[in-house]
Amino acid sequence: MRIVVYGAGSLGSLLGGLLQVDGHDVTLVGRDPHVATVRADGLRVETPDGDELVHPEATTDGTGLDADLALVTVKAFDTETAARDLATGSFDAVCSLQNGMGNEAILAGHVDCPVYAGTVTYGAILHEPGRVECTGVGGVVVGFHEGGGGPADNLLERALVGGGLVAEVAEDMPRRLWEKLAVNAGINTVTALTRSENGVLLDGTANGLARDAARETARVARGHDVRLSNREAVAAVEEVAEATAANTSSMLQDIEAGRRTEVDAITGHVVDRAGEIRDADVDVPVCETATRLLRAWEAARGLR
Repeated sequence: MRIVVYGAGSLGSLLGGLLQVDGHDVTLVGRDPHVATVRADGLRVETPDGDELVHPEATTDGTGLDADLALVTVKAFDTETAARDLATGSFDAVCSLQNGMGNEAILAGHVDCPVYAGTVTYGAILHEPGRVECTGVGGVVVGFHEGGGGPADNLLERALVGGGLVAEVAEDMPRRLWEKLAVNAGINTVTALTRSENGVLLDGTANGLARDAARETARVARGHDVRLSNREAVAAVEEVAEATAANTSSMLQDIEAGRRTEVDAITGHVVDRAGEIRDADVDVPVCETATRLLRAWEAARGLR
């Protein structure tokens, strides 16, 4: 199957590499010098089971592409660019595997094919151009972004399930996306602001902040008719924090590298959606404060 991975950073390169190992015809869309290295020397994929050198196609131009499936793995603030590029190509389905929420709606507004959503719990680090490491084997869950069965379920299953990826197609993606948002709100923003590894969230003051952010996210989800309890949201945060205790969250990596964060699509999204709930008093003080602090940090560095 022909698969485009739009966003060949750490996660996109890992997924694209594993899919190439599975025998799919993969094209990575990314930036130089990574793309140039992959084109010249291939992509080395390091996993707990060993290393593989694969040779996917690689390009810096995401326009005019033709494939069965496009996986979108760019930062949330680059979704609009990805959507416009993908709209110039031809695909049977597009699937967002990004952090935050709202990405699917942007993609659906541009591409002429079914749009799917997904959650990914694999860990990945792009050590250098042409070399990506799987730092934790997790799973990939995808499904029609509006919930229920979708018109391209069989295509997604053929592409992702049954190979080297741990993957499944699900019908409850709205709930899964809100649960993932609770995890990102609790882990990414708190670790970024406290400059701490994920394991610090398991106790103390940071734990309280992470739990509060997760609860706020769950309340907003319920305000939009998505069944996610406070207890489930908090449990998801603590489960991920424990499993990735030694990891540095993607948002903290952005802070340390002086890059723009995905705050708008994480706690910023919680704040925005809370304001849409009518006839309900849904306060989100932790998410609002985290959002304002991170946006202020970005503005002070000319990143917004």
